[in-house]
Amino acid sequence: MTGTSEALFDFIAEALAKFVATEGEGFHPAPGRQRELGFTFSFPVKQLSISSGSLIKWTKGFNIEDTVGQDVVGELTKSLEKISVDMRVAALVNDTIGTLAGGRYHNQDVTAAVILGTGTNAAYVERAHAIPKWHGLLPKSGEMVINMEWGNFWSSDLPLTEYDQALDAESLNPGEQIFKKIISGMYLGDIVRRVLCRMAEEAAFFGDTVPPKLSIPFILRTPDMSAMHHDTSPDLRVVGSKLKDILEISNTSLKMRKVIVELYDIVATRGARLSAAGIFGILKKL
Repeated sequence: MTGTSEALFDFIAEALAKFVATEGEGFHPAPGRQRELGFTFSFPVKQLSISSGSLIKWTKGFNIEDTVGQDVVGELTKSLEKISVDMRVAALVNDTIGTLAGGRYHNQDVTAAVILGTGTNAAYVERAHAIPKWHGLLPKSGEMVINMEWGNFWSSDLPLTEYDQALDAESLNPGEQIFKKIISGMYLGDIVRRVLCRMAEEAAFFGDTVPPKLSIPFILRTPDMSAMHHDTSPDLRVVGSKLKDILEISNTSLKMRKVIVELYDIVATRGARLSAAGIFGILKKL
């Protein structure tokens, strides 16, 4: 996703304007009172206050350079004012922090939250005196939330394959967000596509020619991979249908479909185990 900061926040503002226009009268604010907005922004941000924060870097395939370093609330506010939407951002929150706050609100024993979706991240409650970076007054609770941004974790011990390395090299942010690229929803389908493409090229898995659609990055989305992975029909009908509709590969045998399901299982299981390892790391730290 590339473009300009103005175009991005104008799009968000216009979507908000359309939503407000559909509200029933019972939801209208009292005269003279602004609507208040909670802004979930799921990217690394340097939080400046409860309602402001500057973007550190983009992830999840976004690369809009003129937003980096800017206050994302300020950018959205300008776009809202441009189309006369009377609304102010009351709170800027990371999705992982919001998940932890929601869990903590219902159960004080909740100490960590994990996002496993298009991207991935984790947050946990730490003892404030154990945070080397913190130089201010300690909070009265003695605790502070740590936003790990663990998608950017890298270690030589990570089980990276040539397919992971190729995906990373061709991404908008090579060398970054390695953990995210091997466990999160945005990338799992394309890892499978890359393996299938190699099987087609070197083992004629789909016949004498390589299906042209297999060469298109991200054509195989993780929801489609998940649907095929969960196919319990005797003839793996969903797998056959998806291969035909998405990749234009027809007349697949049951044996071929079983191999593809096994590939899905390998990629999904690796992602699950690495996710579990990350969670175990948090629990061990606590």
